[in-house]
Amino acid sequence: MLQTRYTLIYVALMTLVVVSSNFLVQFPLNVTVAGVNLADLLTWGAFTYPVAFLITDLTNRQFGPQAARKVVFAGFLVGVALSFFTSVPRIAIASGTAYLAGQLLDIALFNRLRRQAWWRAPLVGSLLGSMLDTVIFFSLSFAAFFVFLGPNEPFALEASPVLGVFAAEAPRWISWAIGDFWVKLLVGLVMLLPYGALMSVLRPTQAVRAAS
Repeated sequence: MLQTRYTLIYVALMTLVVVSSNFLVQFPLNVTVAGVNLADLLTWGAFTYPVAFLITDLTNRQFGPQAARKVVFAGFLVGVALSFFTSVPRIAIASGTAYLAGQLLDIALFNRLRRQAWWRAPLVGSLLGSMLDTVIFFSLSFAAFFVFLGPNEPFALEASPVLGVFAAEAPRWISWAIGDFWVKLLVGLVMLLPYGALMSVLRPTQAVRAAS
């Protein structure tokens, strides 16, 4: 009963993160800092999506990898379905594919590293999962090669300085992908704070402790 209740909470939180991120990724961060327009680097979705890894890791810690996969798949089904109504189909397809790949990698790495230092499993899992997620998502969402998935946003293909500062130019979506990953890296580090704070509350079940 306890696991079912917590799982439903995790699924609801995961759905909220996926849907909001799919919507916010369509909006560049139109802010200028030190002469650099962050619209060439970031979308608002970069700030919300890393929370998905925190949810997955807390589920994995408390109930194990099987429960974490259930949360991921449930979040995938509900989140992607709702995303078709809050974003364009191509974004929803890219998000679902990247989400599954990144989250399942996170679960596998977390489970392998769970007996090491408390911060290593969530940090390594979320960072490598984020890297895979970023590559898949931005490629499928904006690269001209994947136009068969749906029409592209014209501004995503406009040339812009890589990272907004270097002279070399590339399609804007590549700058977004690079900037997005760096934000995910920073947010992933910040997410260690709530993870560490919740460790004493969301303790592993006896079955998880026995398995590890």
